[in-house]
Amino acid sequence: MMIFDLFTPLDLTLALGVAVLAGLIKGVVGFAMPMVLISGLSSFISPELALAGLILPTLVTNGMQALRQGWRAAWASTRKFGLFLGVGLVFLLGSAQLVRVLPGEVMLLALGALVSLFAAMQLLGWQPKLGRPSKRMEAGVGAFAGLIGGFSGVWGPPTVAYLTALNTPKSDQMRIQGVIYGLGAAALVGAHIGSGVFRAETAPFSALLVLPAMFGMWLGTKISDRIDQATFKTATLVVLLVAGLNLVRRGLLG
Repeated sequence: MMIFDLFTPLDLTLALGVAVLAGLIKGVVGFAMPMVLISGLSSFISPELALAGLILPTLVTNGMQALRQGWRAAWASTRKFGLFLGVGLVFLLGSAQLVRVLPGEVMLLALGALVSLFAAMQLLGWQPKLGRPSKRMEAGVGAFAGLIGGFSGVWGPPTVAYLTALNTPKSDQMRIQGVIYGLGAAALVGAHIGSGVFRAETAPFSALLVLPAMFGMWLGTKISDRIDQATFKTATLVVLLVAGLNLVRRGLLG
């Protein structure tokens, strides 16, 4: 089946525009590409096709983000958050198999409410300080992020909320997000080959979105390089709040 059998020319044009926007936002704050893609694409194509479409752009752009400061820095971040990654991987692989049988509205609603509350309170001045987190906390956040990511393709909000609460410096946070999301995206490819979402009919669509997503990310990175830590944190929280409210919308409206 050809890609034009699944989409109209207008659908494809809109999809390319959504990919550029998703890359731009990711370049500025380091996350939100899956959220922008799944939200934007599912407004005019099926949620399953939208989920398939985000897989390759997410994988490629997170690899770029993780390796921007070299493989040694990326490896150090991998070791530092090894427990988070390992637990998240297990839950992601498990929940991905539920994508066709388990309604995700309740989970999306709960996640959106928590993320929105966290971001709003921080924007209003509440500043939690986790310091050095416990292994139990790291494993718990990793499990929650993986559980959500497996069937929705979105695991950024709990990850970013966790890193923000740790008061992670901008450059470190961008790299760590790239590592976490990149490994998660690689797992997502395998998981959704198994679930049937990512297959011969849908893979070309996902591949088509890679270049516009990379272009948008390049533009966003240029903007990010020009902003300081405080502005970066505020921008991150604003995007997080919008993303959380959008998840609430998806949870309520389906």
